[in-house]
Amino acid sequence: MLRRLQRKFFLLMLMGLVLFGTVYAGYDGNGPDYGIYWFGDAKTGQKAVSGGVNPYFNPNMPTIIYIHGWQPNSTVSHYRETFAYEVDGTVYDLAETWLNRGWNVGIFYWNQFADELDVRNAEAKIWSAEGRYGMRWRKQDGSYSTAGVPPGKSVGDLLAEAYCQAMAGYRGNNVRIAGHSLGNQLAVALARMIYERAAAGEIPANLVPKRVALLDPFWSNGAKDYLNGRWTGEVVREYVGFLAERGVVFEQYKSSAILDLGIGDKNRDLEKKTAYTRIYPWYIPAVDVAGRHNAAKFIYFQSFQNPPPVELQLFHPGQLLPTGKAAASAATPDERIREMMETGGHWEQVKGLYTVATDDDRFLFVK
Repeated sequence: MLRRLQRKFFLLMLMGLVLFGTVYAGYDGNGPDYGIYWFGDAKTGQKAVSGGVNPYFNPNMPTIIYIHGWQPNSTVSHYRETFAYEVDGTVYDLAETWLNRGWNVGIFYWNQFADELDVRNAEAKIWSAEGRYGMRWRKQDGSYSTAGVPPGKSVGDLLAEAYCQAMAGYRGNNVRIAGHSLGNQLAVALARMIYERAAAGEIPANLVPKRVALLDPFWSNGAKDYLNGRWTGEVVREYVGFLAERGVVFEQYKSSAILDLGIGDKNRDLEKKTAYTRIYPWYIPAVDVAGRHNAAKFIYFQSFQNPPPVELQLFHPGQLLPTGKAAASAATPDERIREMMETGGHWEQVKGLYTVATDDDRFLFVK
């Protein structure tokens, strides 16, 4: 009984995740609309289409693609995430600094597939087209359909195809993927698929992401039939280990108690394979788990405007001193993130907890 109540609380709590904050990037919701949209500012995006010219994509520039998570009831609400994020009445443009520094900034939308009342039904579509509800997508009137979706293809497959299409002709050498919540699984799956295709000579090697950010990631617990009895977190761990050995850099940020509410997999072993940081957005009330969960996206993208945060170490009881090294943020160089992955420790935010600003954040290295 307690476990059922925990699950109900978890699902009800998270159903509020996508229903506040930003506006949607236009689509009518009457047909399946998925793919990568390139952005020119916080709210202005244009879908990448095969053979088309996109004014917000430069094939020579570094690129970051954001992948959202579970989106219950978003289609009926006509909602899509963008890079506009509201905190206490102030709207922040999370894409601005990236664009000003010459980055391509995109979002992979799969919100109609992710629009399920149970997060596990959305999760299944990431890995398989043969889950409980197949590859159904939600329409604006609240009904579901499978029309217009390529047969036998999961959301992961659709993402890989959309990625290769959106990145056609790419001549740069710096691609970063950031996955929030359930989107972390897609970020890791994409990196693995693109690596395999590049290794097989099917696509250019420069399309392999150099860096993957897991932003308050979520995995449900339990064995999955569509993964031959394996847990989703287990598969992600395997993929991260495989890719890390081949040079891909992984950073992970935990900002909420989302994995502590009954159906989550804490996936402790993955922490050891990434540059793992605990961030504490205490300017958001503790009871607002959804707000703290969403804060991971805000803090990561906003941190790019500041120098890498200072790493601290406990030298004597009560005395925290800088080590001379950087802690993790979006602005931290790839080489430092790679070094952090190999320390066997993690980082805890100890300063800047009560402010929205990211320039005062400081992190304690814990071995």
